[in-house]
Amino acid sequence: MAGSYAEMDGKIWMDGKLIDWRDANVHLLTHAMHYASSVFEGERAYGGKIFESRKHSERLIASGRELDMELPWTVDEIEAAKYETMQANGLEDAYIRVLAWRGAGEDMGVSSLRNPVRMAVATWAWGNYYGDAKTKGAKLDIAKWKRPSPETAPYKAKAAGLYMIATMSKHAAEAKGCSDAMMFDYRGYVAEATGANIFFVKDCEVHTPKPDCFLNGITRQTVMGLLEERQIKIHERHIMPEELEGFEQCWLTGTAAEVTPVGQIGDYNFEVGAITRDISDTYEKIVRA
Repeated sequence: MAGSYAEMDGKIWMDGKLIDWRDANVHLLTHAMHYASSVFEGERAYGGKIFESRKHSERLIASGRELDMELPWTVDEIEAAKYETMQANGLEDAYIRVLAWRGAGEDMGVSSLRNPVRMAVATWAWGNYYGDAKTKGAKLDIAKWKRPSPETAPYKAKAAGLYMIATMSKHAAEAKGCSDAMMFDYRGYVAEATGANIFFVKDCEVHTPKPDCFLNGITRQTVMGLLEERQIKIHERHIMPEELEGFEQCWLTGTAAEVTPVGQIGDYNFEVGAITRDISDTYEKIVRA
């Protein structure tokens, strides 16, 4: 995609109707712009079918509740909106972004209970999130920012405000020529990348951080299932930074990232090995099944 996302052509579903892409605007005093009262989902469609679509819609509603924001749409209504938007834009292989937020209303302070909850769906064609890293292995920086304690942030919600430190970490990584950054959590354990979960391989067994302060991604859950089917032992646990040196393979998972091999994290190098390739290839097949 070249140019500004604001200047694309097509249709966006907004509050129950399709409007022209360039008319999908909100007021300056929209609560979400000031206080991050918004949640979202990123999804991919393959051949006209959105992978794990209902799980994403269910999570959107759950995320809203975590932020004290009850969405006035059912799962079925969200599903219909996504497919209506894809069809209006003539897309079968697409990225789908569903966003729900507190709009402008009677409240313009921290509290926003009197402001309407709004929702929009945008779809567009989007290739590999990490470009050629999908085949060569991504290069990751190590972020200075850490995932916060569950006592300080609603980590189970896919909430816009939780991505502020992710954005800053990714900017710093890109300035160093990296694709992304790996983040530690508030205790110093390995957590995830800025928008993707992480897996490691050692001695044909898989190790992945326990999602007790970051989002347990839908793609992550899918990959866990693939590993279990192969009877590959999974260690879901707290991983210390010094363990990175002993891991042989590494990959990231996420709707945008899909399954992306990692070749380097800071000074640590990893091979794009057989388990990584198998999981990546199998994931590609099941999303298109």
